[in-house]
Amino acid sequence: MVKKQENQDIVLTAEAFIDTLKELKTEKELKKLEKYFKGEDKETQALGVKFGDVFKIAKKYKSMSIEEIEKLLESKYYEIRMGAVSIMDYQAKDKKTTPEKKKELFDLYLRRHDRLNNWDFVDRGAYNIIGEYLIDKDRKILYQLAESDDPWERRTAIVSTYAFIKKGQVEDTFKIAEILLYDEHELINKAVGSWIREAGKKDREKLLAFLDQHGKSMPRVTLRMAIEKLDPEQRDYYMKLKP
Repeated sequence: MVKKQENQDIVLTAEAFIDTLKELKTEKELKKLEKYFKGEDKETQALGVKFGDVFKIAKKYKSMSIEEIEKLLESKYYEIRMGAVSIMDYQAKDKKTTPEKKKELFDLYLRRHDRLNNWDFVDRGAYNIIGEYLIDKDRKILYQLAESDDPWERRTAIVSTYAFIKKGQVEDTFKIAEILLYDEHELINKAVGSWIREAGKKDREKLLAFLDQHGKSMPRVTLRMAIEKLDPEQRDYYMKLKP
């Protein structure tokens, strides 16, 4: 029997998902997306579909099997892989999803991280698929990712900690930020600044202590993002530490 999504005549296959997306592509959107992808591989191509449409279609296919999702991850098209991550994200945060299925999603994300080779794949999926899964588990995998040669795996390490931050747990964010503090990749610098800023909303003293220790030497873009929500006087103080 062909598996269908509840109350809808949608065949939950990678092929059907791709066919649906292709109906929405436009030349105008193609030109936009070709400038948006920051990965360095020579394979990835843009299909020309608005991400808002990708997310809407992904939600309709959110009951897709792990096997079919992995087929989407194999695609050379940017938006199709974003669709795969979005389906995974919808499943991971669905209260009806079993712990076993969440483990499968976690494993798939990490096993096929080679296909998640842009900052927005990470930002779309890491919070729910990785971070939320690790809330009550050993988090050493994040420290391993933080030491990876792959910048997107390093970004996953810090972005995933947002799940912990939301629960008032900020230690891992600051520890991983220290590992990544002098990263050579600007999009890692920005992520570190953004996530220690978020951690600072939960624990202002830890943020200020981190800035007191590292503010003078950390990349300027990291510092700017980290101090964004501080009082004007505090922002001026930390910016003046920079040579």
